[in-house]
Amino acid sequence: MSKGLPETRTDAAMSELVPEPRPKPAVPMKPIGINPNLLGYIGIDTIIEQMRKKTMKTGFDFNIMVVGQSGLGKSTLVNTLFKSQVSRKASSWNREEKIPKTVEIKAIGHVIEEGGVKMKLTVIDTPGFGDQINNENCWEPIEKYINEQYEKFLKEEVNIARKKRIPDTRVHCCLYFISPTGHSLRPLDLEFMKHLSKVVNIIPVIAKADTMTLEEKSEFKQRVRKELEVNGIEFYPQKEFDEDLEDKTENDKIRESMPFAVVGSDKEYQVNGKRVLGRKTPWGIIEVENLNHCEFALLRDFVIRTHLQDLKEVTHNIHYETYRAKRLNDNGGLPPGEGLLGTVLPPVPATPCPTAE
Repeated sequence: MSKGLPETRTDAAMSELVPEPRPKPAVPMKPIGINPNLLGYIGIDTIIEQMRKKTMKTGFDFNIMVVGQSGLGKSTLVNTLFKSQVSRKASSWNREEKIPKTVEIKAIGHVIEEGGVKMKLTVIDTPGFGDQINNENCWEPIEKYINEQYEKFLKEEVNIARKKRIPDTRVHCCLYFISPTGHSLRPLDLEFMKHLSKVVNIIPVIAKADTMTLEEKSEFKQRVRKELEVNGIEFYPQKEFDEDLEDKTENDKIRESMPFAVVGSDKEYQVNGKRVLGRKTPWGIIEVENLNHCEFALLRDFVIRTHLQDLKEVTHNIHYETYRAKRLNDNGGLPPGEGLLGTVLPPVPATPCPTAE
């Protein structure tokens, strides 16, 4: 078209069809190399102390779930882990209490303080799991509870006037107790871990390891790892979340030791002039924190002393973000509770665990 002639209607329509070029995203500048020989002290390193002081003031939340059939020592192990009577049974259990006919979810909270740091600990128990003749879909009430905690956090997060500190009830860690059969995993074990590993950090442990010989324990651990691998089940720490070579090296050692074969006890005995946590047998004292006797110390160090913060971060950055993205996507990008055209989205139905008549 020659210069100066008026634009025709066809040309105008064509211009409307051609999309405007999107502006390229701004690329952040690469940091300029700074001479490590600073002219004087700046104080950047004090951020660690600042964070420590803030954590000591506010404390932090840690929520741990225990899952497994009754009689595997779940309550005792949790009490041993935190050296306190923190389990549901230790707090309010009646010895005449019957095994529930369906899976129940019972949470109990405590505040544990050590060295000026407060931890708001919540222990979530799942009585009734795996105790029925028909245990089909017994994992569903547990998955429902975990997702409800994500939903609760999401609703608080999208509020216009949200709280300065949102209460965190999300499950950071799930200890799954494997029965020390010495043979193989049950179908229920595989089914539970296959479904729940997608929504929570699962740490499998072999309960009551003192019922097996050293050879039986080693063979059983290898068999469990192989079965999990064959069934595509990834437990925490997941390989895909290793951030660097240092993380990978450290986590590979842990993964090679899992599942931890543990013994729990909240009773003390005198051994060689020292008070130790242990279990008394006709053959002697099984020392809970002695690596020659069981792997409880490895589990404790892993969950509390080296990976506690990472358990919280993986919960928030991976599992919660996956739930949040799916929830907002299903809801057309709107906050929870408001569907398209103002409709309220129904909650995901839960299937109760069937029981034998």
